[in-house]
Amino acid sequence: MSSLDMELTVNGRAVKRPAKARMRLLDFLRDELNLTGTKEGCGAGECGTCSVFVDGKLVKSCLMPAAKANGATIETVEGLAKRGGLTYLQQAFHKTGASQCGYCIPGMVMAATGALRENPHAGLDEIKERLGGNICRCTGYSKIFEAVELARDVMNGALPVTALDGPGAGASYIGNNVRRLDAPSKVTGALKYAGDMVMPGMLHMQVLRSPVAHALIKSIDISEAEAMPGVECVITADDVPGEDGFGVFVHDQPIMARGRVRYVGEAIAAVAAVDVETAMAALGKIKVEYENLPAVFDAEAAMASGAPVLHDYAPDNIVKHIPIRKGDVEAGFADAELVVEQSYETQPVEHAYLEPEAGLAYVDHDGVVTVISPSQNITHHRHMLAKIIDRPINKVRFIMSPVGGGFGGKEDMIYQGMLALAAMKSGLPVRLVFTREESIISTAKRHPARITYKMGLKNDGRITAVEFRMISDGGAYGLSTEGVMRKAAILSCGPYDIANVKIDTHGVYTNNTPSGAFRTFGAMQAQFATESHLDICAGKLGLDPFEIRRVNMMRSGASTHTKQKLGSVSLGLALEAAEKASGWESGPSVARGGVRGDLGRAGNREPCTLGARIRTSHDVDTKEDIA
Repeated sequence: MSSLDMELTVNGRAVKRPAKARMRLLDFLRDELNLTGTKEGCGAGECGTCSVFVDGKLVKSCLMPAAKANGATIETVEGLAKRGGLTYLQQAFHKTGASQCGYCIPGMVMAATGALRENPHAGLDEIKERLGGNICRCTGYSKIFEAVELARDVMNGALPVTALDGPGAGASYIGNNVRRLDAPSKVTGALKYAGDMVMPGMLHMQVLRSPVAHALIKSIDISEAEAMPGVECVITADDVPGEDGFGVFVHDQPIMARGRVRYVGEAIAAVAAVDVETAMAALGKIKVEYENLPAVFDAEAAMASGAPVLHDYAPDNIVKHIPIRKGDVEAGFADAELVVEQSYETQPVEHAYLEPEAGLAYVDHDGVVTVISPSQNITHHRHMLAKIIDRPINKVRFIMSPVGGGFGGKEDMIYQGMLALAAMKSGLPVRLVFTREESIISTAKRHPARITYKMGLKNDGRITAVEFRMISDGGAYGLSTEGVMRKAAILSCGPYDIANVKIDTHGVYTNNTPSGAFRTFGAMQAQFATESHLDICAGKLGLDPFEIRRVNMMRSGASTHTKQKLGSVSLGLALEAAEKASGWESGPSVARGGVRGDLGRAGNREPCTLGARIRTSHDVDTKEDIA
C-alpha cells in the first residue's frame, strides 16, 4: 500500500511520520499519533466529534485526507491547555455539567473554542449558530450553551475567574450542585472509550453480514480468507464451543447466524487481521451459499396463519403476550355515553448514540477471557458468555468501558461474543469498532407499535372502560421484547383511575432488525396513544384537555390496574403547575378557532415550525395562528 511522508505541526510540536495514502486526517491523528480525543461518530462530517483546527480554521477531520494536511498546523483538543490544566472554556463545561456521556464533548469544546476565537463577544444566537455542526445526544444543549456564555464572560472580564469554581457538597451531596468527577477527562479528550483502546499485538475485526432477510445457509467457505497474509483467524458459528444463544429474556440469538439468517445485517462470519484493510479484504474472500426463504416484515402479518415461522419454539411468531383484565369491560362500554375508537402507530427509532459500538477482547495470563465494551448489562453478559464459550464463570471477565451514549441500545450482547471467540482462537487481543452504517443496520431499535384504542366515557369525561391492544414488531430476535411488552401493559392506561380495562400487548417476531430497549421502553408507545386519545375524547365532549385528565387522574390511595396501591400521587399538583406555568388558555382545543394566545410566552418552549428560528417571540403578546 502506498504511503506519503507527513511533515506538519501538531499541538505545537513538529511531526514527521509516514501515513498511508488512504488515511484521513482523523485516522492519522488517532492511529499514528494516538490523539484519541478526536472522535469518530459518523464518518460523514455530520456530528462534529472529529473537529480540529487546521491552520486556525475549524475542520471536520473525518472529511479531510491526511495528505491535504501536509505542512499544516494542527490543533486538537489535547493541545488547548497545558498538560494537567484546563482552559476557561473547559472549566466552564466542568462547572455547568455540560458533559454527560462525554463522547461529543471534545468536538463540542473545539467548536466552542472556535466560536469565541472568531467573536469573543458572541451572543447566544451566534453561539448556537456556530455550534450547529456539532451534535449532542445526551444534554439537550442547554448546559453547553450556558458553559460557553460563562466562559465568554470570564474571558471578557464581565465575571471573575472565581465564577468557574465549583460549589462544594456542603453537609451532603444530595440537593447540591456538585461537579462531575469524570468531567475533566471528558472536556480534555483524555477519557478512553473502547474504540480508543489499544494493546500490543492487537488484531482488528471486521464482520461479514447477511445481505438477505431470511435464508438457509447452505455452506460457508472461509478457506481463501484464512489463507490471506495478515489474517490470524476467521470465525463462524462452528467455533462456538458451548451453548450458543443470548438475549435478555429468551436466549434465541446465536453469536453469528447458525444455519439460517433472519434479518439483513445479521453477522455470518468475522475476520481478525493485522489491520482493518486486510480484514475487510478477507471478508470478500468468504463464500456463502444461501437458500432464500419467505420473509415477513409486518407484525400483524407474522401473527396470521401460514406466515413464515422464524423460531421453532414460537410457531405463531409471538415472543410474548401480556394480557391484563380488570372489572367488566362490556358493562363499562354499555354504561358509556360516548365510545371513541382510534388506531395509532409508532415507528422504529434508532438510538443514534454518538459512540458506535466497539470492544476489545483478550485472554489474560491466567486464561481469563476478558471483554472490554460499553455494555449496559455486564453481569448478565458475563453469565451468558460463560455458557457460550463453555468456561467457568471465574474464567470470564467483563469490563465496562465508558459509555458514549447508550439509552438502552447497548444492553444487548450483539458483538462481544465474536470478540471473545476471536481472542480465544487467535491468542491475541482483538478490537472491533462499528461504522455508523454498521451500527444502524445491525443493532436494536425502539419497538414500532400498532395500537388500537377503544374508550368509553360519560359526558362529564369520566372513563367507564378501556380496551387497549398493542402489536409490537420485535424483529428477528427476542432481546428485550418481553420486558417491553410488560412495561407497555402495566403503563398502558396512564395515571388514570379506570374501573374496567382489557389490555393485550403482543411482541412479535418478524424479519426486521431486532427491537430492543430504548428510554421509557414500552411506556413511550403506550402513552403516545393514551394521551392522544384523551385529547381526541376531550374535543368530542367539549372539555378542556386539563379537565378530562383531572376527572380521571389517580389520587392518593388509588389502585392501579395491576393492583398496586399508591400511597401518594402528585399528578394533580403536576397538572396545576404545568397549567399555570404555561399560561394555558382554557377551553376545548377544537373550539378555540384558528388562533390562540398562550404561545410564545416567556419561559415557554417555542412552538414547532419548519426551518431554522434564531429570533424568539417571547415579547410578543398577540395571538398566533395555529398551523
